[in-house]
Amino acid sequence: MEITFAERVRAAFAPPQYLAPPLAGMDLSPSGVKAVRLERGPYGLTLASHADVPLAGGAYANGDVVDRPAVLAAIVAAARAARVSTITAALPESKSYLFETLVAGEKKAHWTTSVEQHLEELVPLPPQLSMFDIVPVGRTNKNEVQVVGVGFARRLVEDLLSVYDEAGLQPQALEAENFAVARALLPAHDQSTVLIIDIGKTTTKICIVSQRVPRFATTIGIGGHAVTLAIQKYFGVTETEARKIKADKGIAPALGNEECLGAILSTVAAIRDEIASRLDYWQAKVASGGMYQPVSHAILVGGNATLRGFQEYLESSLRIPVATGNVFVNFASRDVWLPAIDYNESLAYATVIGLALHENQYHD
Repeated sequence: MEITFAERVRAAFAPPQYLAPPLAGMDLSPSGVKAVRLERGPYGLTLASHADVPLAGGAYANGDVVDRPAVLAAIVAAARAARVSTITAALPESKSYLFETLVAGEKKAHWTTSVEQHLEELVPLPPQLSMFDIVPVGRTNKNEVQVVGVGFARRLVEDLLSVYDEAGLQPQALEAENFAVARALLPAHDQSTVLIIDIGKTTTKICIVSQRVPRFATTIGIGGHAVTLAIQKYFGVTETEARKIKADKGIAPALGNEECLGAILSTVAAIRDEIASRLDYWQAKVASGGMYQPVSHAILVGGNATLRGFQEYLESSLRIPVATGNVFVNFASRDVWLPAIDYNESLAYATVIGLALHENQYHD
C-alpha cells in the first residue's frame, strides 16, 4: 500500500519489462538500516544483494529521525553496499493508523473521496495534516465496498522523504511495514487469514492478515533484547554471553535447562500474553459475524523469531499451528537458486524484502 504519486503513473498501463522499476527496498528501524536488491531471472526472482547497517540506540526512535547525521550515514552505507538508488521505503507501523470502513462507488477515486469526507473519524489527525491510502477487501450484501486504509501524519512522511532525498536516493513508493511483511511471507494470491508475529530487538509487531491485506496491527514494547537482558541479569554475564546462552538454550524444556527457563520465562510469557489477547480479540470479531475469517495459523518472523522452544510454546498457548516464516516464498525455486544469507538471518529481512517485492506486483 503506497502513499505516493506512483499509482497514478501505473494506472493506465504497466511499463515494458526493460523499463520496469528496480526491485529494491530499504527499511529504516531503531536497530539499523536494511537494504536489498532483487533480480528477475528466467526461473523467477533472486536476491542480488543485501546490506544491514546498525544504528546507535536512539538515532531513530518511535518513527522519528533523532540523530540525522547518523541516520543519513547508515542509509548511504546501506545503499552503497546493496547497490541501490531507487527504492521502496518503509513507514513505521507504530506510527500508522489502520482502519476499515464502508464506501460507495465503483472506482478508487470514489472510495477515496468518501473516506476524505469522514477522515477525522478514522485517523485521529486533522485531515490537512494526514496522508492515507486504501485498498478494497470485499463487498457487503448492500453492494457497499469494504476498504482497509492506513493513515500517517504528513510531517512524518515528509521528514522521511527529505532524509532519503539528502542521502541521494529516490523513493518510488512508501509503504507501511505490515503490508510489506505480509507480501514477503505469503504466496501471491494467498487467501488465508494469518497471524504474523514479528519479534525484533526492542518491539514485537502483531498483525492479522487476510488475503495478504493487514486487517489488525499493533506494536508492543517488548522484544528479543528484553530476553537477553533477563539472562544477563540472572546469570551476571556480559551481553555477548547472554546472547549466546539465549541462542543455545532458549526455553526448550530440556534436561539441564531449568535455570535458563527460570530466568526468561516471565519475559517470554509477557510477549505471549500480548499476542494471545490480540488473537482472542480477532476471533471474537469472527464469532460476532461480519466479513471476517478466523485465523488459521501463525507465522513467526524477525531477528528473534528462532528462540529455541518459542514456536512450540506459542502453539500450545494459542491453540493454532505456529511456524517460522519463509521470506523467499515468492522467489525462484531452491532447485535453481540458493540465498546468500542463512535462514535465521533471513527472518530479519521480511520487511525489506516485502518492500522490494512491491514493484513486482505490477509484472505478475
